[in-house]
Amino acid sequence: MSSMASARPRSAHDFLIEHAQVLSIALFFILCCALFSILSPFFLLPDNLLNVLRQLAPLLITAVGMTFVITTGGIDLSVGSIVALTNAVCAIALQAGVPWPAATLLVLLLGAIVGWAQGWFVASQKIPSFIVTLAGLSILRGIALLLTRGYSIPIDEPGAAPLLTIGRGWVAGIPIPAIIAVLVLAVGAFVLRETRYGRYVTAVGANAEAARRVGIPSTRILMSVFVLTGLTSAFAGLLIAARLGSGSSNAAEGFELQVIAAVVLGGTSLMGGTGTILGTVLGALTIGVIGNGLILVHTSPFLVQIVTGAIILLAIWLNTRIFSRLSAGRRK
Repeated sequence: MSSMASARPRSAHDFLIEHAQVLSIALFFILCCALFSILSPFFLLPDNLLNVLRQLAPLLITAVGMTFVITTGGIDLSVGSIVALTNAVCAIALQAGVPWPAATLLVLLLGAIVGWAQGWFVASQKIPSFIVTLAGLSILRGIALLLTRGYSIPIDEPGAAPLLTIGRGWVAGIPIPAIIAVLVLAVGAFVLRETRYGRYVTAVGANAEAARRVGIPSTRILMSVFVLTGLTSAFAGLLIAARLGSGSSNAAEGFELQVIAAVVLGGTSLMGGTGTILGTVLGALTIGVIGNGLILVHTSPFLVQIVTGAIILLAIWLNTRIFSRLSAGRRK
């Protein structure tokens, strides 16, 4: 009986350690919601919450791909530039009379090709992903600027109406972009946790050489996660173009930092080997809630970025401290 009693606390403790980072960001998210609901009577209004979800949809979708990349121990700094490029190409194609389904496929293919090219440099040529995607950040944004000449390209073709509906429409009182984001998140969570591919991604992030020695195609796995970020970024670019009704080379500036912050805030390790889509969702929602809440309480727009960054840093620091203490307690 005594052995059974002692086993129960260890089991609960192990569960707490395993999910410590997700639980801590969930608690932080709840505290943020509670704080802003007290400070502003408008925060919990359904219209405001649905607006937050609609605006966060591109971030949530791109964060799925970024979760896979960071789980392998890499990073993709080019996602914002991919969004801008695909956003601009979508508008240009539609303005040139390309049917919207073909334009959609073109944009997704472009995102996948960009991701494959960067993945090839990282996986096959062994160039650090930070360097490759930093170069991609500059190159892709420059191409977008070159294509648009710095102007916004309106999407005003009658045939593009279905695409605009995807970005602006509602189903059962819920924004379509939010529904799409939930579907992408569900697929991403299933793939990462329940499939062989997801296990391979985690194994490569934990120890790429050991994974290769047991027969896991590490090079192909590394390339594939960058293809995934290219696809999700292109999808985000489509949604932004559809919601705003235009394409611009200035779209998604600073977007990559928000995506990375959401993933890391959610508990995915920058060192690789650990990834969680649920944590990514909570991280993205926390960032969205903080930004929305600060605006509702009339914080100066010049201070919003400073306060948001400081809060995110504090949350990650507390998250890390809690996780480290629990891990130390487990070793004892």
